[in-house]
Amino acid sequence: MSALLDVRNLRVTFGGTAAVRGASLTVEKGETHCLVGESGCGKSVTALALMGLLARGGKREADALSFAGQDIRNLGERDMSRLRGDRMAMIVQEPMTSLNPADTVGSQLTEVLRRHRGASRAQAVDRAAELLGRVGITAPGLRLGQYPHQLSGGLRQRVMIAMALMCDPELLIADEPTTALDVTVQAQILRLLAELQAEFGLGILLITHDLGVVARIADRVSVMYAGEVVESAPTAELFAAPQHPYTRGLLTCVPVPGKVKRGEPLGSIPGVVPRIPPGFVGCSFRDRCAYAHAACKHDIPRQHAGPDHEALCTLPPGWTDRAAA
Repeated sequence: MSALLDVRNLRVTFGGTAAVRGASLTVEKGETHCLVGESGCGKSVTALALMGLLARGGKREADALSFAGQDIRNLGERDMSRLRGDRMAMIVQEPMTSLNPADTVGSQLTEVLRRHRGASRAQAVDRAAELLGRVGITAPGLRLGQYPHQLSGGLRQRVMIAMALMCDPELLIADEPTTALDVTVQAQILRLLAELQAEFGLGILLITHDLGVVARIADRVSVMYAGEVVESAPTAELFAAPQHPYTRGLLTCVPVPGKVKRGEPLGSIPGVVPRIPPGFVGCSFRDRCAYAHAACKHDIPRQHAGPDHEALCTLPPGWTDRAAA
């Protein structure tokens, strides 16, 4: 049985910059797959490439890019727009920049169902009010007549979730949906996504840099660095035995209650994500890696630490166990 979303060797370039370099991942129906990495790693560009929403000048190529068994690499804009918002939906990082400030919440929600499913206005209004209630917004009838600026950040994010669910999509791509929210609202949004996934059987690709979020909700994790997926594994396995130095560095940056003493410096990874030109060879993390050696300047093998655990690194599987010892 094929995956709901299957991406193989995705490449995205903007002029002389390779934003995504050979990224591969899958999302199964009912699975939460988290794509993690620091800012500038190419996570959001990957999401936009999957939805066919790259900015002008962006070029997308892939060995395989299929949704529900359908090859979507060469779909025209009209065919792709039929999928977007219907069977594939996306929640963006900042809803205030996505919601139209000149239209009411209700008009923006109902437009989705009327366009994709040909629903009447009354049917669309009923569906919109139902979903606003489902995502935890009180007095949904009142909210339909309000404008985005009249809602808090948490409410706007819930509106975006409701909009994404208007047509009962099979795949939901959520690009850092809780970044701009306080921790209480963040927890509510994540719990809501988990409940909706259980109810609708959604496949979710969640993009985040928050490993705490990943540990709580992900079934599988792909770690991205400088446009590449450098490690991919089931969540528990990745947290227990990270096989790429970058993944290990990310995990050491997370403060652990009871282990990190007050006043001690927090973990960090020196340097910044490099800008990678087309044709770059070798490990893009080598200039920041304490374990870099001569072989890191050449083609990097994909190591298998388990049947479902891969890492793009010259270090052999299990090196982290020996390093810890």
